[in-house]
Order: sequence, then structure tokens, then C-alpha cells
Amino acid sequence: MKAPQQAPTCKADSAWRMPAVALTAIAAVATALLVAGCGEAAKLSPELTVGPRPQLAEPNKTLIPTINVAPAVGWTDAATPIPADGLRVTALARGLDHPRWVYTLPNGDVLVAESNKPPRPAGSTDGGSGPIAKVRDWVTGKIMGRAGAGVPSANRITLLRDANGDGVAEVREVFMSNLMSPYGMVLVGNELFIANADALVKVPYTEGQTAITATPTVVTPLPAGINHHWTKNVIANADGSKLYVTVGSNSNIGENGLAAEEGRAAIWEVDTKTGEKRLFASGLRNPNGMGWDPDTNALWTVVNERDEIGSDLVPDYLTSVKDGAFYGWPWSYYGGVVDARVTPQNPTMVAKAIAPDYALGSHVAPLGMAFSRPGGMPEQFASGVFIGEHGSWNRTPKSGYKVVFVPFIGGKPSGPPVDVLTGFLTADEKAQGRPVGVALDKSGALLVADDVGNAVWRVARTRPN
Repeated sequence: MKAPQQAPTCKADSAWRMPAVALTAIAAVATALLVAGCGEAAKLSPELTVGPRPQLAEPNKTLIPTINVAPAVGWTDAATPIPADGLRVTALARGLDHPRWVYTLPNGDVLVAESNKPPRPAGSTDGGSGPIAKVRDWVTGKIMGRAGAGVPSANRITLLRDANGDGVAEVREVFMSNLMSPYGMVLVGNELFIANADALVKVPYTEGQTAITATPTVVTPLPAGINHHWTKNVIANADGSKLYVTVGSNSNIGENGLAAEEGRAAIWEVDTKTGEKRLFASGLRNPNGMGWDPDTNALWTVVNERDEIGSDLVPDYLTSVKDGAFYGWPWSYYGGVVDARVTPQNPTMVAKAIAPDYALGSHVAPLGMAFSRPGGMPEQFASGVFIGEHGSWNRTPKSGYKVVFVPFIGGKPSGPPVDVLTGFLTADEKAQGRPVGVALDKSGALLVADDVGNAVWRVARTRPN
């Protein structure tokens, strides 16, 4: 469907106001346009862009992209997100430094990657080299910085231990430090693998230890550089022989050149013992969370799709990942829907593109995902996937900013997303928090890393088992 033109409806917010002395003439013009118009507002109702067959609007590329970030305010000392009925939430830990990812060790200890984007190489931009792209990069960087994106990376992993099971960690220790924007973690035998922004590394681990001082060994380098998408995740297969590592694209739609995308927008398969790797799946703009379906053993991931063609495009998604498959980026989305902005076009690759299984909605920014298991949570959450939606920065109205559950039956999504944890946005649309990584703890309760709220939340049954 072609969405009718509509006057911008968003209003200026204090987060947009910048000292005039800090702006060049062109930046001042761009900022004024952003304040006045804020880009293009959504026309489709959210439910139309969710599910196995989402409705796709006509692309609407505007001179100034939609920018609509929720300014970060954080939580008060006693405040928490709002859990769904039958659930309760506690702060496993507060006062962390931009916690992005969580991983549960077999003994119940929880590892938290406190991490942020690595420094950008001098002179680089995230969206091309033209004057409008440079201004957009500058303005977006200023605004996103208010949401935690501009905070230097702590480059560490912290260990949390809840010894008495009350949902609050009594032990909190620096587990590892001096890493390079760490993100995903997985234990295979007595080796802990960590996905840094520039390499997959490993260290020896002994159950129960609260700190590791060993120097990490590089398993394999990973594409780095400008790092438009810097987060890397890693999981292992059932027998631990293979690792699967996500690498996001280096641009929105390849505008930095395809050479800069070598090995990116992909999931790599890595041999655990040798470090040899091969491309497992490609055309995935920014895959993050991954998991194995307990019924089918299929690999699934959540993916952040492309920007700057409207608030209704393109829906982010959850999909199974087939060995050798191509999922469209940058030439197309949702199978064969061609992105006319990409030059040169590539009909051969478009013909190969596989449509994803399940749309999560436009610009919700899914990052973490974890398959549920029976017993740990109420029955309605026994079979399906928990997803941490970090929230939009380029959509009007805002979307995401919550944790949802997608039910599964027989290895496939079987219904609309169910809200699990909300309240990250205030009534006036300030961000108290933004969910990122999600994982189950040893008891089956849900853990949520909140990088703006600087907390890890634990979501459990109202009444314990």
C-alpha cells in the first residue's frame, strides 16, 4: 500500500536543542529541520507490521531521516519496569556501567558484559561521506549520546551471584577487564568464549571462580573497523564442536562500499578447536541474539533491518537461519522487495533472498533473544522466545522499549507478541531504561540487561514453584 502524505506531528524536545556556537551553518539548518519535522510518521497500525506476513508500506525516503530518540533519564532507586500479570521483577544488580549482555553459567553465576561502541576511527562516519550524511551522523551521535551511546566502553565482564535465591545478587565481582567492547559469551567445556568487537577470544574457566586473570587467546579475528554495527554474539551447538558468531553490517544499505562489508551482515560458523570459520548465512543486516529451538534444533536469530525509508519500513524480524541461505541485505528486504536506493542493483542475489519467518514491527530494535523452557515461568511462557526490544531511534511514534514473548508451536511462531516487561518509557516518553540481552537463569527466571537503566532485572513467577 502507498501511505498518503501527512504533515509531521512530532514536537521539539529539550533533547534536540544544541548550542548554536557548536553548529556549523549546515548543521544548524539540519537541526532546525529535524526539530520542525522529525521526519515521516507511521501510517500503519503496529499489528499490521507484526507476524509471519507483515503489511509493507511503500518506501518514503525523506531528505532528513526521522530521528525520534527517547532521552535517557534512568530509574529512581526504587523504580522497576512493569512485569506482566503473574510475574514479579527484582533488580539482580543496579549501578552497572552500560550492561549489554547476560549469560548464565552452569553453577548459576551470571556474567554481564558491560560494554559500549568502540572508538570510531578518525574521520569516519556511519552513513556515507556526503554533507547530509555527515550532518546526520553528527546530529544523531549527539542525540544518541543522551541515550548512553556516547558513553566510553567499560570493556569488562562482571560476575553476579545470587546465593540465597531472593533475586538480588549478594556477590558482585569484576570477572574480566581490558576487553574490546565485549558482547556475547558462551562456555564450552572448561573454556569461556567471548565475542569482542574485533575478535572471538577464549579463556580457561573453572566452575565457581569469580575472576579470570588469564590473557585471552584469539580464536579468530572478526570484521571490525568503522563499526556501524559493532555488537558480536556467540553461541555453541549442542556438542560444543561449532560456534556461531553474528556480525552486523558496516552501513545502512552498503553506502560505505561493498568492500567495507566483507564478511559482515552475516552469521559465521567457527570450529571450536581450530578457529577455522566459514560463512553460515548472509544478507542479515544486523543479527544479534541467537538460540536453538528446543523442538527442532533449528538456529534462530533476531535481526535489525534497514532505516531511512519511513517509520513503517522495514520491520525488524525473528527468523530461523538456514545453512548457506541469503536473506536479502542490502539489495532487498522481506525476500524479493527491492531496495531502489542500493546501487548497483543485483537481481541475481535478490532472486536468492529468503523472506524471514516473523516480523516484530518496524524499528523495534530486537537485540536479545532466549528460548523459554517449561517450569521456570508461568505456563503461557512455556514454549516460545523472549526478545529484548531496545527501542526505536528513528520512528514516529516510538516502538519497542520492552521485552516481549513470541509463542511457538511445533517449531514456528504461533501468535502475536505478548508484553512481558514494559514501563521503560515514561508518560512523556523519556527512557528510564532500554532492554538489550535476555537469558534464563538457573531456575528458569528471565534476566534482562538494561543498558540505559544500568541494571540487570530478574523476572520470575509471582509465586515460586
